[in-house]
Amino acid sequence: MSETIQDCKYVELTYRVIDQKSEEILVAVEFPIGYVHGVNDILAPAVKKELEGRSAGDVIEVPIDCNQIYGPRDESLVFTDRVENVPKEYREVGTTLHAENEKGETQSFIVTRIDDETLTVDGNNPLCGRKVIFNLEVLGVRDAIEEEIEAGGPVDAAGADIPEALTVPLQ
Repeated sequence: MSETIQDCKYVELTYRVIDQKSEEILVAVEFPIGYVHGVNDILAPAVKKELEGRSAGDVIEVPIDCNQIYGPRDESLVFTDRVENVPKEYREVGTTLHAENEKGETQSFIVTRIDDETLTVDGNNPLCGRKVIFNLEVLGVRDAIEEEIEAGGPVDAAGADIPEALTVPLQ
């Protein structure tokens, strides 16, 4: 009998995020991700709940209204400036830059548009305002070892956390 996903189980999976309206694949992980269920909060609660009780080989689809996770789009977080006012290392669509407000809080902005004269950055989460489907395939489920439970995910041979390369925060 195969193991099922429950708290303190190490889970390995792949996922895709698909826009419900356009059916465009917005995000697809290139390599499987691993996490400890019930310990690591990398997944949206609705996704986590749908994974419980599943086992290797299961494929699930979870519809998510990203407004419930990230809130509605805030157009005050979109800025356009003359391209010559922006350092050259940030003049590429998809580049992330970080700005600090007067309270010392950091906000991430993504370069979303460049033309001959202007550059636009957007501080909204890329999924903001979208309805998406998380398509997940469970690759493996097993008991997590103590170091993985402490780290919330995979650890290397020396016991150090291995950073997850998630392209989109899912919570």
